[in-house]
Amino acid sequence: MKKIKSIIALVAVFLTVAISCNKDFLNTQPLDKISSEATWADGPLSEAFIFNVYSFLGYGGFEEQALAAYTDEAMFTHAGRNINTFTEGSESPANLAWFSSTYEWGNMYLAIRQANTAIERLPAATFSDQALKDKLLGEAYFLRAYYYQQLVRFYGGVPLIDKAYGLDDDYSVSRNTYEECVNFMVADLDKAANLLAGKSTTDGRASKLSALALKSRILLYAASDLHDGTKAKAAISTLGAFSKPELLVYTSGDQKARWQAAKAAAKAVLDAGSGYKLDLSAPVSATEGAANYKSIAMGGQSAASDAAAAVELIFQRTHTALYTQEDNWPLGGIHYGINNGPNGYHNWAGNTPIQNLVDDYEMMDGSKFDWSKASHKADPYKDRDPRFYGTILYDGAPWKPRPSDVAGIDPVNQIQTGYYDDGKGGFINGVDTRESPVENWNGSRTHYYAGKFIDSNPALADNQSSAQVIPWPFIRYTEAILNYAEACIELGEDAEATAWLNKIRFRAGMPAITETGAALKNKYRNERRIELVYEEHRYHDARRWLIAPSTVGRGIKAINIQAKLKAGKSPLVPYVHDKTVYDYTYTPVDNTENETRKWNDKMYFRPFSRDEVNRNANLVQNPGY
Repeated sequence: MKKIKSIIALVAVFLTVAISCNKDFLNTQPLDKISSEATWADGPLSEAFIFNVYSFLGYGGFEEQALAAYTDEAMFTHAGRNINTFTEGSESPANLAWFSSTYEWGNMYLAIRQANTAIERLPAATFSDQALKDKLLGEAYFLRAYYYQQLVRFYGGVPLIDKAYGLDDDYSVSRNTYEECVNFMVADLDKAANLLAGKSTTDGRASKLSALALKSRILLYAASDLHDGTKAKAAISTLGAFSKPELLVYTSGDQKARWQAAKAAAKAVLDAGSGYKLDLSAPVSATEGAANYKSIAMGGQSAASDAAAAVELIFQRTHTALYTQEDNWPLGGIHYGINNGPNGYHNWAGNTPIQNLVDDYEMMDGSKFDWSKASHKADPYKDRDPRFYGTILYDGAPWKPRPSDVAGIDPVNQIQTGYYDDGKGGFINGVDTRESPVENWNGSRTHYYAGKFIDSNPALADNQSSAQVIPWPFIRYTEAILNYAEACIELGEDAEATAWLNKIRFRAGMPAITETGAALKNKYRNERRIELVYEEHRYHDARRWLIAPSTVGRGIKAINIQAKLKAGKSPLVPYVHDKTVYDYTYTPVDNTENETRKWNDKMYFRPFSRDEVNRNANLVQNPGY
């Protein structure tokens, strides 16, 4: 890390990267203010150039709005952020829904242009360190593939640009087919893996393992039903009349062969890596399972976490000078806790979990949660999958010390998202509700908050996320396990799939999976949903499985919680969650305050903006727009 920071300091003096305010991918403004010959004649300057290519990764999912809010994971609390433009199916080329810079069209093509420059110049670079030259070239190939996969998994086939455009080049570029894009990315990753083999690894930078893992993801997506011509056309109404289906799906070839390729790619990752606590022969305790899951979310980089969790992260957004700062936030601008934490801690309740997600956490015995069961309805947060407790902040959940101005309302540090009998015929509003005396405009509309990726160390104030050092997991080892298991299931190899899935479940404290066939596929899909929650996978998984109508399309469920005094009991002042004093009732309700969600088949692929199509007449628009 010291080396990275010293290089950045050097570049701050000698190199000014001039990124244009115009983020169109056709931008041709020079990328640097010193001669290119000087850059590629000097190892540290060449490395600094590659660092700038990394900067386009941004903050991953650590932004105020999250991709989770486009799924049945979360609801974005604050209106007017263009979330509902997608979830209500009204997105159009003239009115794009919210997009993160982590995968925004123009930003990705700017990144690809820089990667292309490095790929063109590094082979002939005149500095003498061949090992560094190979490493930087491998990183450039990896990053180009990464940025392309960001585009392809949102849009389908996109124009493949493999050179840095000059002023005299023709910018009217046609989209490549989906298959061509997959082949291009895989070829880049094969080159990256070869160049990075045997090279030293640094957190946050590409390695051979990360190249293998990204290849696994790309081939998994390619094998999925969304990109199989026959299955996609049968399920997606807008594809029927689309004249260029090859831009979105395979129109020939064998889906089984694609699943075999996906399986082999994932197995290569499993053989080359290790992961975190995956050698167990039986489930750990519920307490240890929750702690294991929290440790992974912390990346082993917090005093409250097990350092061994770092082996789980294959490619991560690190907390270093390699990435640009966001505004003036301290320590790189990672303020996930402020964005998403409870308003009773002076946080903003951004992407709050919805009841649909909460209901999909299994019981500790591996059975489904069921509102029709009296014991489940009476105490819905009891005996759930331990990962629930590492992810969801629910009414009565223990959390960190309250800020000094709130401590008098809640001296015992429990999440309060319900309404509690005041003994006078009325109710006390929970301090974390929208009716709270503390910043009620920042209260959750679903009566839950996200706890994953927020350090639970009580020594860290909950609204001071700048003190929390948490990496964003672009790719982790468990994703590769899930990729492998999915491919095995699709190929009818149930025993192999369950053997690997149970490694994940034992680490989480959950019992072994015993299902086969269709039941195993459903079990797997829920396992992936729970394990990778809030990591920006659900949006893509629901689409590639062709189940989006029953995810986004089922709307938003919230929970209404009331506590009435038991006979002969007096209200606790200040209020404390206590089942011996109060009878709690939990009522699922629909929430349409910000969104009335529905599914439109055009949403399987995102539209190109009207301006982008006007600039490039060869850019065929996606169907339904």
